[in-house]
Amino acid sequence: MSEVLDVKRIKEDFPIFKKKMRNDASLVYLDSGATSQKPLSVIEAEKNFYTNYNGAVHRGSHLLAEEASEAFESAREMVAQFIGAPAQEVVFTKSATESLNLLAYSMGNTKLNNGQNLIGTGDEILVTEMEHHANLIPWQQLAKRSGAELKWIPVNSEGRLDLENIDKLLNQRTKIVAITEQSNVLGTFPELDLIVSRAKQFQSLVIVDGCQSVPHKSLDVLKSGADAYVFSAHKMLGPTGVGVLWAKSDLLNSLEPFLFGGSMIDSVTMEEATWAPIPRKFESGVPNMAGVIAFGESIKYLEKIGMDQISKHLEDLTNYALKKILDVPKLSLIGPKDSNKRGATFSFTIEGIHPHDVGQVLDQYGIAVRTGHHCAWPLMKKFGVSGTTRASLYLYNNEADIDALVDGIEQTKKYFKV
Repeated sequence: MSEVLDVKRIKEDFPIFKKKMRNDASLVYLDSGATSQKPLSVIEAEKNFYTNYNGAVHRGSHLLAEEASEAFESAREMVAQFIGAPAQEVVFTKSATESLNLLAYSMGNTKLNNGQNLIGTGDEILVTEMEHHANLIPWQQLAKRSGAELKWIPVNSEGRLDLENIDKLLNQRTKIVAITEQSNVLGTFPELDLIVSRAKQFQSLVIVDGCQSVPHKSLDVLKSGADAYVFSAHKMLGPTGVGVLWAKSDLLNSLEPFLFGGSMIDSVTMEEATWAPIPRKFESGVPNMAGVIAFGESIKYLEKIGMDQISKHLEDLTNYALKKILDVPKLSLIGPKDSNKRGATFSFTIEGIHPHDVGQVLDQYGIAVRTGHHCAWPLMKKFGVSGTTRASLYLYNNEADIDALVDGIEQTKKYFKV
């Protein structure tokens, strides 16, 4: 296969790939679903902030504060353009997990114009059985607080959503639909267009967890039909500690704030306060200024490579990886075994070997994978496993990395005499 991307050249932009691992092995990084590696330009952007214009954004009139504020808001503009949204609809949080908690908490505290709660007894919240805990537990808790009922779309044995009863699960009582765009365990792309279309028939709010998808393909949130998207900087070459919440202006304006304090107020007396316009209404306190500005650099890097090129590269790697992995004796792939509507994330078990042991042996060869339940206990129980080994690919991976993984699995089997 001729590579869509020049991976050898791309890796030169990432200092960590010069690192030698155990036994002097080169790094084969297959854990981008947990966190991606960072190019030098992103690392330097964070360093440059602290070195040259460290000042509190939206505070003070001195030069440092002005430069910091300009760079911070410039990063917001870059993120907004990246997802096709107005800048005022982009809220910075500390993580996608916080973004989801913000939505769930605020929805539980918000009343409609008629004085009724936005969600309450008799209402329903719909999720799926493949959700990461971050897109399950906040809705569980909202259901408990509000008296609403939590329902879910089950996953079938192939690792895809079972939509046989979708007309019963999604109905006029469904107020919120919270769904991942790509499973962090199975790699599955749910039938998002179908679910959004059905949800809109009942005016349900659609919340999309884009953590595993936004780094990999182009996104136009306004065309998606969703009411809100969340994603994380650190999974798309950016720094840790920066999450994004995009939501439609009408929704953001209607919600009560999640956190209170400085920067998010319009006026304050000793008795009460009013809130600043969006997005600052949801950005109390001093934000992760250096992280947000460095995130802007990661957006630049991704756009320079090209999101369509990244998507095609990962599609090719998915096809190659499936062929190689499925040929390994005594290996069971958890999830779709064809490339239709699935991404470059592969969870598997090996007969007779615990996933943690697989990960430890692979580490001896410089191969970094994720092991465990991947913050998706209900999904693990569905497939009758305590955990899996997971390999997740990104733009700096190639066929040689997949070959190394398969060779490492064979060495693991030999070590355990399987």
